[in-house]
Amino acid sequence: MKKIIYLLSIFLSLIYSVSAQDIDELMDSELSVTKQYATATFKSTHIINSHSVAQLKKNHLNFIIYHRFGAVTGGISKFFGIDNANMRLGFEYGLNDWLTVGIGRSNYEKTYDGFLKARLLRQSKGGKFSSPVTITYLAASEIFTRPFNDPNRKNYFSSRISYVHQLMIARKFNEKFSLQLMPTVIHKNLVKTVTEMNDLPSVGIGGRYKITKRMALTFEYYKSIRLSNEKPDYHDPIGIGIDIETGGHVFQLVFSNSPLMQEGGFIYGANNDDFFKGDIHFGFNITRVFSFNR
Repeated sequence: MKKIIYLLSIFLSLIYSVSAQDIDELMDSELSVTKQYATATFKSTHIINSHSVAQLKKNHLNFIIYHRFGAVTGGISKFFGIDNANMRLGFEYGLNDWLTVGIGRSNYEKTYDGFLKARLLRQSKGGKFSSPVTITYLAASEIFTRPFNDPNRKNYFSSRISYVHQLMIARKFNEKFSLQLMPTVIHKNLVKTVTEMNDLPSVGIGGRYKITKRMALTFEYYKSIRLSNEKPDYHDPIGIGIDIETGGHVFQLVFSNSPLMQEGGFIYGANNDDFFKGDIHFGFNITRVFSFNR
């Protein structure tokens, strides 16, 4: 009888051991397929002038103030650009976690702009499907409201409008470094000459490198592809910046060759200066996020 009890206890111990092992393996298997999404690829919805793949959460409102001073080469007579400034105020709202809408107004040509930004794919690993990148689509429209240069000719309201289509493809390589590519097309209903293109394709690149817990370096650059026989002496936009996180704020210090802050302005390049000749505009972005969730 003792032998039977002894053998039974050994058998039950083996069953328990195998069952426990199977449960552990099953749990490990489940954990290995749990999808993990990349977070904080960029800490702001904008890199410098460009949008980033960062989206607002549902029912969150982002208030943004952009400020660009004149070129520092203006010298002491213009107080190194501080006497001249362009400004843009913007609001962005998260309709849900993957769709953001926004509006803005800048004093340059009294321009109003609106946009829709939709995340199509999110960087992830694990699960049945993983993605190495985040892909976001931006559609925007801009309307200048200043008087036409020649009010005596027949002017059309449609001539005031420009359109922007952009695909943002970003990857967070590690906790410090993120990179974003931005193929873009800008369409202007009205251009300066008959030989200038209404459609301007370009490719942008931007990035972020985290140097401390609350500070990061950023950069962006666009290369425009001008296919017209007439190639105006426009400069491609270049910018470098410093992001500083302060609670609900992100404060961005900006150094750029463009005084404009909407895509139809700085990417098109008509107002951009020569970055490599020192024609740099200092400025800043301030963002503040408000939550309307209960």
